[in-house]
Amino acid sequence: MLDSLLEQLAQDPAADVDLAAVALHLAVDEYPDLDVAVYLDRVADLADRARPYLGGRLEECVTGLCRFLFEDEGFAGNTDHYYDPRNSHLNEVLDRKLGIPITLCVLAMAIGRHVELNIVGVGLPGHFVAKAVRDGEEVLFDPFHGGDVLTPESCEELVTAVTGRSFPITPELLAAMPTGLIVVRMLNNLRSIYTQQEDFSRVARVLGRLRQLVPSDEALRRDLGAALLRSGKAGPAIDHLRAYLEAIPHAADVEEVRTLLGRALADVARWN
Repeated sequence: MLDSLLEQLAQDPAADVDLAAVALHLAVDEYPDLDVAVYLDRVADLADRARPYLGGRLEECVTGLCRFLFEDEGFAGNTDHYYDPRNSHLNEVLDRKLGIPITLCVLAMAIGRHVELNIVGVGLPGHFVAKAVRDGEEVLFDPFHGGDVLTPESCEELVTAVTGRSFPITPELLAAMPTGLIVVRMLNNLRSIYTQQEDFSRVARVLGRLRQLVPSDEALRRDLGAALLRSGKAGPAIDHLRAYLEAIPHAADVEEVRTLLGRALADVARWN
């Protein structure tokens, strides 16, 4: 199931697939006993209970949805332990009611999908927000901060506060991010967390999923080889490192990758 969904998104990042289903199937990599259908039913139940909050103008619908999720249901941004990897898994977000910007946005988008409220993701630099769209009207909001309604100016202030840099907000920055790129961003968050923890087995697993989404990115293959080597899997690392050198023989990091390949070959030779 997951392989099929990722293949669809690799071919067309804007493919109309259920983002919540993709997120939950990805979580099975970490939680092998996870029952995806049960969690999808929980999302559907949340959507059913959110319906009475969603009358009126678009901004009133957004306000009602956010009141339901962040006041009545108690979902919140995990400001105390932002880099806890559980914040990046939708099943844990549903269980613990804590998340990071992108997973809380995915939850809002999933509920919107059930109640015919078009909510899209907006990948601002350093922060992910959501946008409701209907009949040419748009309402930006920030699930990580309790559903605050945003203007382009407040988005600019938010990005500056998060990144420490000024990013003039353009229509392109406020555009809907395709589903495939949202999944890439979710996986890159996990990749960064696991790299920081030096958990290279999990880094390799995440890189494998990223390669399914962006198979043309040879740098991912190089990084997968390096992660496999660092996680003690020199044999599988060899193929990826060799493939990178063959694909980009004049890469700026060719000597570094050759060194890694030499280490992998030496490790395998010792085993034999």
